[in-house]
Amino acid sequence: MKILDKKSKILIIQTAFIGDVILATPIIEVIHNFDSSIRIDMLVRKGNESILKDHPKINKLWIWNKKENKTRNQWSLIREFKKEKYDTIINLQRFISSGLFTVFSGAKTTIGFDKNPLSFRFTNKVKHNIENGTHEVERNLSLLQSFIEKPDGKMRLYPSKEDFDIVKQYQNSKYIVIAPTSVWYTKQYPAHKWIDFINKVDSDINIYLIGGPDDSNAIDDIINKSENNNISNLCGKLSILQSAALMKLSLMNYVNDSAPLHIASAMDAASTAIFCSTTPDFGFGPRSTDGIIIEADINLKCKPCGLHGRSECKEEHFNCANSIDTNKLLQRLK
Repeated sequence: MKILDKKSKILIIQTAFIGDVILATPIIEVIHNFDSSIRIDMLVRKGNESILKDHPKINKLWIWNKKENKTRNQWSLIREFKKEKYDTIINLQRFISSGLFTVFSGAKTTIGFDKNPLSFRFTNKVKHNIENGTHEVERNLSLLQSFIEKPDGKMRLYPSKEDFDIVKQYQNSKYIVIAPTSVWYTKQYPAHKWIDFINKVDSDINIYLIGGPDDSNAIDDIINKSENNNISNLCGKLSILQSAALMKLSLMNYVNDSAPLHIASAMDAASTAIFCSTTPDFGFGPRSTDGIIIEADINLKCKPCGLHGRSECKEEHFNCANSIDTNKLLQRLK
């Protein structure tokens, strides 16, 4: 087993989406617990840096702007990485762009998945398996097996005291949190289903709907069509870490197969994850102590219809979502 030297410098690469960054956090925890003198840096895409704001175990957070001058910014970062003289690069992604960072970083040890097009240039490549029930956390942690025996860690986020203080205004009585939207239509429990569920929630429970600024109109529509008066739209009003702080003490967090699910897991917050067109077998299910999955009871040959969901149901029935009874969601509050 290869052991890192004291004060080694490691760069972790994860420039995908919010949920992917959160799913990478166990690697940070495991390395730090293995040897707290190891310097851990991380590369994320511009827009995701707030997730890891003031993270106590990250030394430096590198930010890649992929929307403007993507290639120029990439090579500028590669030059900076060479100056840093990293001992080890850990690449969690399977795309050529992350492979370029890895290969040209100048690091002594480069670790990544075999599905990366440039993995033949990595010093250590690890087999990437999906659809066998292995959770993404375990897949990511498998990258550490060359120098840490049986790596085991949990997702974790670090909201500040200020983050917790900001959400106290919403915690004066019992409440639940709902994250009703998703980038992908077929990963999203339908609006009419959310409305039906919201109308069944007891009147002494406040309901907070969360999402990004772009989700506000969709959430307003849900609120306007519901009959519940104890419901609030918090879209764009909270940062990701503030949302995490709110979810921590929620009676229940209702989420799709999307980033809020992983936020709840990272806070070990109670969660009910609704899987519509996707399946937990892909490895993205809840990790909270009190976390369950709700899926359609009927057998559908078309499910799953893809790893990431689709913009529409090609079968034109969307039964993987429409057949899920809202009473199942309600049972989680009993």
